[in-house]
Amino acid sequence: MEPIDALVKSLPDGRVLTDPDVADSYARDRTFVEPGKPLGVVLAASRDDVVTTLRWASEHRVPVVPRGAGTGLAGGATASEGALILSLARMTAIKELSPADEIAVVEPGVITADLDRAAREHGLMYAPDPSSYEISTIGGNLATNAGGLRCVKYGVTRDSALGLEVVLADGRILDTGRRTMKGVTGYDLTGLFVGSEGTLGVITSATVRLRRAPVAAPATFAAEFGSLRDAGAAVSAIMAAGCQPSLMELLDRGTLQAIDDWRNIGLESGTMAMLIGQSDAADGQAMAERMERICLDNGASFVAVSTSPQETEELIGLRRMAYQAKERLGACLVEDVCVPRSVLPEMITAIEAAGARHGVRICTVAHAGDGNLHPVFIFEHGTAEPPAEVWAAADEVFTRALELGGTLTGEHGVGLLKQRWLALESGPVAQEVQKGIKAVFDPLGLLNPGKAI
Repeated sequence: MEPIDALVKSLPDGRVLTDPDVADSYARDRTFVEPGKPLGVVLAASRDDVVTTLRWASEHRVPVVPRGAGTGLAGGATASEGALILSLARMTAIKELSPADEIAVVEPGVITADLDRAAREHGLMYAPDPSSYEISTIGGNLATNAGGLRCVKYGVTRDSALGLEVVLADGRILDTGRRTMKGVTGYDLTGLFVGSEGTLGVITSATVRLRRAPVAAPATFAAEFGSLRDAGAAVSAIMAAGCQPSLMELLDRGTLQAIDDWRNIGLESGTMAMLIGQSDAADGQAMAERMERICLDNGASFVAVSTSPQETEELIGLRRMAYQAKERLGACLVEDVCVPRSVLPEMITAIEAAGARHGVRICTVAHAGDGNLHPVFIFEHGTAEPPAEVWAAADEVFTRALELGGTLTGEHGVGLLKQRWLALESGPVAQEVQKGIKAVFDPLGLLNPGKAI
């Protein structure tokens, strides 16, 4: 009898998939990274399923790759050879939503947008909103410490995570954090697990913070610029003026052209960049108009401010189309360097220069209000690995981001794609400490091996 047969027998019918073709469909995320052949897939529907799976994996020394919706962009959920894929997508319960305490307790398979919609029925909202919020899960967001469009005002996923239920590699259950807004007992284990990319444990429940939803519809503006640098300067000016936007997104010419080719948005020939900003403050309309004036003062050729919720949705929808539009152009190496806002124009210039120097097509969008840029390096579909010139351009971008006081990843995580640059940022002491932490929680090295650290 094969070892996996014992796992099949110990879980309810239908939980374990062993057909190779079916298992392969769970083996990759949204990157080009070619996965290994998985041993099988567990479709966990409860915490007990996760406990049983990890105890079996520990006993048989089988690596486990946790998985949410597979929307990651760094290879973090890509199967390693012979690994068991542990899918949390069926764990979709919102177990509690407390308007009085402004918290929710949710399972990891809950879709991010579904939690936000449930909260809004009570006048609340779940603030983190990655661009994939309609298809990504809370568990995946926690694993990567996902950001999103609203994080310029409300912070990233870690800022909304109060407590976690985690199943450790040997099947023990660990509860971290609390239900309260404050609490400093012990080490911050919740913060440690958020962003750990499934390498320390498997999250089976999360207590998250909700916030009061804005009473009025947010006011949104879109500004067109003749250069990316001018758009970056406008972002710096808006933030320096204390406008506190709830969203501040930047799209370069390549991204806008890809969207225009796909959806015919009427792109003007002189538009090299677009800035989309939003205010959900009580005086949001006045604040949007103030940001409009700042854009004009910094070289915008045209600025429009929304006058209805429909116009706002159309403008935000433009930003959310960006990645799909670029996927039509070729295979994508998607990166997410983050730099201090004050040097955003310099980072934009460096990205443009790297693309030109190496002859690589780079389309950039940015959560510009917090300095998080997504340069997308595009290469030919069907290519197993990015060509040398793409890696050379990416190396320049990462190196310059670190020189400017930035980081390799603002929200997508390390996964597999950023392994080659980790030492440039963390250094030997930090790497030694992180390996020590990994050894405490996963001494056999079975959880998502080869990822994150």
